[in-house]
Amino acid sequence: MRLVIAKCSVDYDGRLSAHLPLATRLLLVKADGSVLVHSDGGSYKPLNWMSPPCAMAELDPEDHETAQGVTAVWQVQHAKSEDRLRVLIHEVLHDSSHQLGVDPGLVKDGVEAHLQKLLAEHIHTLGEGYSLVRREYMTAIGPVDILCKDGSGASVAVEIKRRGDIDGVEQLTRYLELMNRDSHLAPVTGVFAAQEIKPQARTLATDRGIRCVTLDYDALKGIDNSEHRLF
Repeated sequence: MRLVIAKCSVDYDGRLSAHLPLATRLLLVKADGSVLVHSDGGSYKPLNWMSPPCAMAELDPEDHETAQGVTAVWQVQHAKSEDRLRVLIHEVLHDSSHQLGVDPGLVKDGVEAHLQKLLAEHIHTLGEGYSLVRREYMTAIGPVDILCKDGSGASVAVEIKRRGDIDGVEQLTRYLELMNRDSHLAPVTGVFAAQEIKPQARTLATDRGIRCVTLDYDALKGIDNSEHRLF
C-alpha cells in the first residue's frame, strides 16, 4: 500500500462529476489497484475514490497547471467505463509504501458460519416439530444455509445473516425460485434469520411470503437460562 499526504485538488469525471478544491489530503493506493482520497474528518469514508479494475498513471502537469503550482498529476482511468479520477498534486508532504501481506480477514464472535452451526444444532428454535435436513444445501446458484422440514414435513429453506438487509432477502428469493422447481422439494417456504433485520428487508420478505426470525445469539450458545426467543 502506498500512503501519500499531499496538498492537492481532485476531479472526478464520468457518470458523475465532482470537484475537491485544493487542500491537504491522504491518498491511498492499494494493492488491488484502488485509489482513495481521504480527509482528516468524515469518519472512515473517502471523499472520492476509484475502484478496480483501474490503472493509475503519474503524469507531468500541463503548462497552465504548472502555472497554478501543480507539480504532478495522477490520472486514474477505470478499465470498464469512461470514469476518470484526476489528482493535481501541488506539494507532497509524505510518500511511503508498505507491504501488508495477506490479510486473514475479520474474525468476529457471531459470524454467519457460527450462527448457521448453532441454529442447525437448535433447529427447534424455528418452531415445534422442525428437523434438520442438512446445512449448505447446494443449488445451481450456490448453497442455501439450511434446509429443514417443518412440523408438517414441508421443506423450508433458511438464509442466515448477521445483519439482514434487502440483499439477503433477494438472495433467498432466488434460492426459493430454483428449489420450488424441484418436485422432490416443492413446495419450499423460506425463513430469513438474522440477529438484526432492517425494516425494509422485513417488509420485502413479508411481501414475498418469507418468514423473518430474529436470532438471539446468546440463547443459542446457551449463555443465558432463558428459552430460545424469536424476538
